[in-house]
Amino acid sequence: MKFLAVHPGPLMYTKIYLRLEPLGLELVAQAVRQAGHEVRLIDLQVETWKDYFALVRTWKPDAVAFSCNYLANVPEIVDLAKATKQQAPNAFVFVGGHSASFVARDLLRHAEGAIDCVLKGEGEVSVPLLLQAVEHDRGAVSTVPGAVTPDGEGPPPRFVDSLDDLRPARDLVRHRRKYFIGVLDPCASIEFARGCPWDCSFCSAWTFYGRSYRTVSPEKAVEDLSMVAEPGIFLVDDVAFIQAKQGFEIGEAIARRGIKKQYYLETRGDVLLRNKEVFKFWKTLGLQYMFLGVEAIDEEGLRMHRKRISLGRNFEALEFARSLGITVAINLIADPDWDRKRFEVIRQWCLEIPEIVNISVNTPYPGTESWHTESRKFKTRDYRLFDIQHAVLPTRMPLPEFYEELVKTQQVLNKKHLGWTALKSTAKLAAGHLLRGQTNFVKMLWKFNSVYDPRLQMADHQRSVPYEMSLPGSAPENSKLLYILPQKGRKGRALDESSEQFVEASRTGTGI
Repeated sequence: MKFLAVHPGPLMYTKIYLRLEPLGLELVAQAVRQAGHEVRLIDLQVETWKDYFALVRTWKPDAVAFSCNYLANVPEIVDLAKATKQQAPNAFVFVGGHSASFVARDLLRHAEGAIDCVLKGEGEVSVPLLLQAVEHDRGAVSTVPGAVTPDGEGPPPRFVDSLDDLRPARDLVRHRRKYFIGVLDPCASIEFARGCPWDCSFCSAWTFYGRSYRTVSPEKAVEDLSMVAEPGIFLVDDVAFIQAKQGFEIGEAIARRGIKKQYYLETRGDVLLRNKEVFKFWKTLGLQYMFLGVEAIDEEGLRMHRKRISLGRNFEALEFARSLGITVAINLIADPDWDRKRFEVIRQWCLEIPEIVNISVNTPYPGTESWHTESRKFKTRDYRLFDIQHAVLPTRMPLPEFYEELVKTQQVLNKKHLGWTALKSTAKLAAGHLLRGQTNFVKMLWKFNSVYDPRLQMADHQRSVPYEMSLPGSAPENSKLLYILPQKGRKGRALDESSEQFVEASRTGTGI
């Protein structure tokens, strides 16, 4: 069969700070290729709808798969599916991905027959099975694990047997030089672990993976890394190096192979402090940039998001990262209940620290506990506004004033780390990028004001809403209803006993 994998277009923040390769779709594409199918991949972050429809018209795929990892992409995907069915009525059209797993029935309803199936769970194991059914017996589609069709649902989604069996089809991406994160331009993505053993109320990583945590072997990790041409690497793990042993083993294998890269990763403050020697070692390997999900600068905010690490430990983690010479970006979550005074406190704090500070808006997503427990009534059901840059809950201040304060606070990042200020401190680096024909980083330095504008955000609320999301019912009595992949308990977490105890203590707050 001819299989076409499609990544939807960019979101608001990806127009400035980063544009990452579609690693998840590359992994699915390779699994499909290994099953004997002919595969192509198009990324609408860097290509156009015109490019997509030209490919559909000339190549004539038998199956088209849309990746839906972000809610804000739902309307685009539904519209593309409808247009695809008009142009290629016999093609089997389906959707998979993180967010699609939590809104499967809504996707089918919005598509009005243009989407044949939504696949929940991990695509590497389910997509080859789905294509086998499509090719030989379309009536068997509803028996595929994780399949949701207008006629019913298949068995529960299945886990990939081993992450070591996966390989990304990086060769299928036609514009690899378009991917970057900050100064890492160009930048590839890689996965060393999958899942998260914590359970923050605002996050759906743990509900998707059933609080499981699986790791890639050092041999496989380094084999994959050795085939990456890009000098920059973004480690996509939700929390990097939870276990010191894995961090050291992969790092030592990289050192033996003499692989030279620059790395950007995400981790938690308590993990950083627990495994200091691992991060020191990775600094020698090329670790330059780190994202820490601080989320709040007071204990009340940390409790709100069930981020069970004390404020003091978060600040201690920042100090340690500074001592290593690592550039740190931190995230704070702005709640719609904030007033002007609260925004001013945040602005002053942001100005006093050297770190890059990103401000996102508290957004309960389908798949998070807060989606079910948030008592405030949603002010919108427009998927496009569920992008952590818009307020979907009622604001204490009038909405235009909230956006004015939000953007004014986000301007701290613009003044400190973008524009001429950033160019002065990175002139040599920027010049090197330009000499190699890499313009992503330099272009981003002046994009802030054209993307972050209170008037534009207010205008987004005035648009007609073609597709409305279903709202949650009452909070589920059994938290297992949150999970996409089935919860396996302790056996589903590839953690040594010491790390498991650390996770449980920090998860419940007993070890802080």
